[in-house]
Amino acid sequence: DVQLQASGGGLVQSGGSLRLSCVVSGNIFDDYAIGWFRQAPGKEREGVSCIHSNFSTLYRDSVKGRFTVSNDKAKNTVYLQMNRVEPEGTGVYSCAWRWGYGVSLIQSAYDFWGQGTLVTVSS
Repeated sequence: DVQLQASGGGLVQSGGSLRLSCVVSGNIFDDYAIGWFRQAPGKEREGVSCIHSNFSTLYRDSVKGRFTVSNDKAKNTVYLQMNRVEPEGTGVYSCAWRWGYGVSLIQSAYDFWGQGTLVTVSS
């Protein structure tokens, strides 16, 4: 199994920055991807970004140029740097793990999920 723990959420003003962390433990293997997902109040969960163990990345269009995902393998931690945040970015952010090749923002592609961290963007 794989365990994930997201942290770093909080209250941030629109236009500000916040960095989320996802600590991964367990049977990670060498070929995997970590995805970031968010669920806004009253809405479906959506994929935000993904990074593969080969460092390839994927972003949803609305966050391109503002969010950056990175993977510190030495610390088994994946980060989501969020800059110029917008009120529409409010929600619970969760990280998830999938085995295999490629990056994806499709929830069903992921095998293990961590608890989320709440991000509130004030306007």
